Amino acid sequence: MASVILHRSQKKRLEQGHPWVYKSEIATVEGEPEAGQLVNILNHQKRYLGTGYYNDASQITVRVVSYKPLEAMDKAFFVDRFQNTLQHRERFTKGETAYRLVYGEADFLPGLIVDRFGDILVIQLLTLGMDVCRNDIVEALVQVMKPQGIYERSDVSVRELEGLEQVKGPLYGECPRHVTVRENGLAIKVDIVEGQKTGYFFDQRENRASIEPLMTGWGGRSGITVQDVEQDGVTKELPVNKSGSVVTFPYWDGATVLECFSHTGSFTLHACKYGAKKVTCLDISQHAIESAQENVDLNGFTDRVEFVVDDAFQYLRTQVKGVDEREKRSTPGTGKNKVDTSKPMTPGVGRTWDVVILDPPAFAKTKSAVPGASRGYKDINLHGMKLVNEGGFLVTASCSYHMRPDIFLETIQDAALDAGKILRLIEWRAAGKDHPQILGVDEGHYLKFAIFEVRSK
Repeated sequence: MASVILHRSQKKRLEQGHPWVYKSEIATVEGEPEAGQLVNILNHQKRYLGTGYYNDASQITVRVVSYKPLEAMDKAFFVDRFQNTLQHRERFTKGETAYRLVYGEADFLPGLIVDRFGDILVIQLLTLGMDVCRNDIVEALVQVMKPQGIYERSDVSVRELEGLEQVKGPLYGECPRHVTVRENGLAIKVDIVEGQKTGYFFDQRENRASIEPLMTGWGGRSGITVQDVEQDGVTKELPVNKSGSVVTFPYWDGATVLECFSHTGSFTLHACKYGAKKVTCLDISQHAIESAQENVDLNGFTDRVEFVVDDAFQYLRTQVKGVDEREKRSTPGTGKNKVDTSKPMTPGVGRTWDVVILDPPAFAKTKSAVPGASRGYKDINLHGMKLVNEGGFLVTASCSYHMRPDIFLETIQDAALDAGKILRLIEWRAAGKDHPQILGVDEGHYLKFAIFEVRSK
């Protein structure tokens, strides 16, 4: 087997568990390894460090798959790895049949993603080293998982860095375009052919469940109290409004919620499940909103959700302008400061919510994009928190790896300063248990998720 020998100073990161070897870290190559072939990784003293697959066309020239000598990445190798990944998911996602089964480097299979949607598997082969093993991967998945079908979604630009074309299509069995799975007790219809990435984002599963405490406890703001009421000779505890009438709407205590960047409406579904009164579900994509609407209907939440197709940045700014105008109208003024209240406000603007949820796509895909991304995150969080009712909650996330946690929090703090808000951090989370992280591999620590209580200064 060929070997790559590292420069004297280039071993510490690898010894800390990072599975990538960059071209600039390699001093010499012994032998003539072919692209996709396994090579041994040696330090400058030629001491064995690990085994990985090789691709001279990539800046990440070697990706480690084993820290013990390995002869081949064959079917038996993948069967063993898949059995381990399945055991991990069954331990931490009790009773679930939809989750990320293989998470690349974190499952010691760099360049491979496998998502399970019940009896259907969707895979991404992101590197040449995994692409040349596709037949063994499929056969091993069939043996371990016994799926109905396996569909490939390797239609991602990162493959081009490996000298590969983007491809997608069925690899095994029957693969329907739409698959209905369950998450936290909710039915979710997933488009595995045209949906983003593999069709669904499993990394927020636990985070979506964490919004449950935010969804109830709001009825008192409307003057509704629970009182003893006699009906048909029986005394019952029932909600009563300011006029003394019994409230029959079952979600009288629920929050009003705005979900931006909704995709398939996953946070909307959880908000409704946990008792939200009314949810505004917003995405710029008509296809995404149609998917979200199907999921809302599927779970019987139709009457509590409104759908908006719009750019989230523009929508938030428009609502904030409406709030500012409403405040001016309610404040007496003279001369130039006097507002002409005879003109009606634009319908549908100036709205506020008890909970605003911001789960945008990655704004910073490279380190150089961080300054621009920071401006984007500040913009949406600034306007988002302005639309949160006093004492309500801002739920905000970033999936940009280069937006480090400290930078993300500083950006939100800057937004709060400009908005005149005080934020109390209630919860801070990362990706779910089916997205494990290798300590020392910073690239795996990409997702930041926070819940803030919002108060005015």
